[in-house]
Amino acid sequence: MPSLLRVATAGSVDDGKSTLIGRLLHDAKAVFEDQLAAVEHASRRRGYDEADLALLVDGLRAEREQGITIDVAYRYFATPQRSFVLADTPGHVQYTRNMVTGASTADVAVVLADARTGLLEQSRRHAAIAALLRVRHVVLAVNKMDLVDFDEAVFDQIVADFAGFAGRHDVRSWSALPISALHGDNVVTSSTRLSWYDGPPLLSFLETLDLPADDPEAAADIRFPVQLVIRPRTAQHPDYRGYAGRVEAGTLRPGDRIWVLPAGITSMVAGIDTADGPLAAAGPGRSVVVRLRDDVDVSRGDLLAAGPLPTVSRELVATVCWLAEEPLRSGGRYRLRHTTRESRAVVTEVVSRLDVDSSEHAPADGLALNDIGMVRLRTAEPLVLDRYARHRATGAFLIVEETTGATVAAGMVEGRL
Repeated sequence: MPSLLRVATAGSVDDGKSTLIGRLLHDAKAVFEDQLAAVEHASRRRGYDEADLALLVDGLRAEREQGITIDVAYRYFATPQRSFVLADTPGHVQYTRNMVTGASTADVAVVLADARTGLLEQSRRHAAIAALLRVRHVVLAVNKMDLVDFDEAVFDQIVADFAGFAGRHDVRSWSALPISALHGDNVVTSSTRLSWYDGPPLLSFLETLDLPADDPEAAADIRFPVQLVIRPRTAQHPDYRGYAGRVEAGTLRPGDRIWVLPAGITSMVAGIDTADGPLAAAGPGRSVVVRLRDDVDVSRGDLLAAGPLPTVSRELVATVCWLAEEPLRSGGRYRLRHTTRESRAVVTEVVSRLDVDSSEHAPADGLALNDIGMVRLRTAEPLVLDRYARHRATGAFLIVEETTGATVAAGMVEGRL
């Protein structure tokens, strides 16, 4: 079974993100004939000389009319080597929050840069967000090389600029490729017009990419947020009690000693069940029902954990990306959603705001739409927290407006107070 790679495209407006995904789908033979025919018809209606492959991704009517991407569009395809989930994220600054959504689950971020203009503010912003979100690898795709006569010196200068940016923003693993998405140069097949480039085309690169290893110190951690208590109470299973959820880190096995947090109770895994029968082990991403040896009090929002244990706290320091029109201020009251637990929360302090260009934090008394900054929070109930750098699932959270239920921020735990 090919391994799954989640890829988010990012960058500034008109850098060609939608065209790149459309080209990948088209040249990888992942487009149905009727889809291609519809795109060709729409392109002719707009007076284009050839099919606008961006229309394979731009699904909203407003996107098609304006030629821009507004919402995150997901496309799926597979090659013999790997399966892919591709997220096309918007380039306009007012849709930065949508980019956060697309990158939050990505393994790789493909940041596009127009060869004519180099790294623009939004390209840098998206690369910085990818670094904050701990996306495991960043690919700098220098697009529209056809418009600079496939000049190697132009490519080298943009790569040098990005290298300096990556060093300032802790982009730990990255690569650079020259492409022309419009014509397919170096997207799925190598191009003779880029003969000076001796690396693989983008698709081959993604097919064979070995992602950086996770934090070795966290490899033995077990993290299992409980979503639901299963008690069928049938004649066949009158005393059955199991805890449904998804393994977010580590590998659960019968006989493992675990802790139930935040209560701090210890027990042992008696069995791991699925609809297809019991398992001898359940690794990351596997949804299962866990039975415990002891009759302990476990409910939704609790965490089954082993290894170095996460912190149980009502206070935390976090980096947040503010997603709402109404600014964030100290004293703001919200609901905080963390794993399967929800609690009321108050922002006790807005500590600083991140300058994306310099990567410096400056003191701030609030955060505006699309700002990234550091805040202190206090919750009504204890949360079971890992630093985001250690575990994404138990280090990430959402802030929700209490009255409307609208998501106003995405957060990453830096530590406790």
